[in-house]
Amino acid sequence: MIDPQRIIQMAVELGFDLVGFAPAGPTPGAQAFIDWLGAGYNGEMQYLARNPAKRLDPREVLPGARSLVIVGVNYDTLATPHEVLADPSRGRIARYAWGADYHDVITPRLRVLGERLAQVSRAYVDTGPVMERAWAERCGLGFIGKNTCLIHRTRGSYLFLGAVLLAEEIGDWRLESGEWRLESRDLRLRLGNSAESPISNRQSPIGCGKCTRCLDACPTGAFASAGVLDARRCISYLTIELKGAIPVELRPMLGNWIFGCDVCQDVCPYVRRYSQPTREKAFYPTDPERAAPRLLDLLTMNRAAFNARFKGTSLMRAKRRGILRNACVAAANWGSPEALAPLERLLKDEEPLIREHAAWAISHILSQT
Repeated sequence: MIDPQRIIQMAVELGFDLVGFAPAGPTPGAQAFIDWLGAGYNGEMQYLARNPAKRLDPREVLPGARSLVIVGVNYDTLATPHEVLADPSRGRIARYAWGADYHDVITPRLRVLGERLAQVSRAYVDTGPVMERAWAERCGLGFIGKNTCLIHRTRGSYLFLGAVLLAEEIGDWRLESGEWRLESRDLRLRLGNSAESPISNRQSPIGCGKCTRCLDACPTGAFASAGVLDARRCISYLTIELKGAIPVELRPMLGNWIFGCDVCQDVCPYVRRYSQPTREKAFYPTDPERAAPRLLDLLTMNRAAFNARFKGTSLMRAKRRGILRNACVAAANWGSPEALAPLERLLKDEEPLIREHAAWAISHILSQT
């Protein structure tokens, strides 16, 4: 049996900002996830529908799992002026991707945590069939807001989440206080010691209340209802997960986003009031070009230039074809004739996807002049 205080101490030493734990069992909110898949809101993300038993119970992921430890790492850098991000001649990147790829930063530490705590463990940072947000809410690390993000009531939502499955129990699940605070490191821990989530959007005053700022601000209207995201209309999905053409009717709504989107978090009162700069230097952009590169530069990148510029970042996930596809759409929304020359050169690109979006962008710009 693992001492809870030992988990806290190790999490602090490894640089995690939040930590919570709960007994392994059925995943909270599993039926809502099944309904979401049934509605087709996952779009082309078919991997979410694979091995449903594992997503519905972590004991199917790690046979013999007795406990889960969930950690949170703040990634808000507050480093790039809004006027730079909003410049239509630049391609905007979601805040989480401004620095190093978070998988490379967090995963090794998470594995170390698991190895130190138990002989048998398994660690995931959104790469496995563990529903981290649902378990983070169960562990008391926040509540799931109307924008579907986990929101911590004194830190906001710019948080990376990781999970460690352990084949050992964690001691004293019935600790009556239910919460520890380490003032020296400002680390919160809540114990998930009941059948219900300790912080609930619907039953607790700690939640979104009547606020709908995130729903109202979404450029593409991606929320089917409060707390239900239709990924097929989400800018993050369209610029990263979608591998084919972006639907023509949605392209003007993407603005200058080329990788992900922060709108529904940026407008959140919890983020505006409580968000604070991360202590993790790896998440900071080395310069403004890492947060909002110039579109004219992006449109001229060959494969070698793309790999050299974005190696070690999350943008590698979208590959050159995805980023240039998105840059063509952003250039069309910029509407400047300056973009016509590089777009015309892309009409001969080796990637049909890029050629198609370049042709559309040229037509769009010319129709506006």
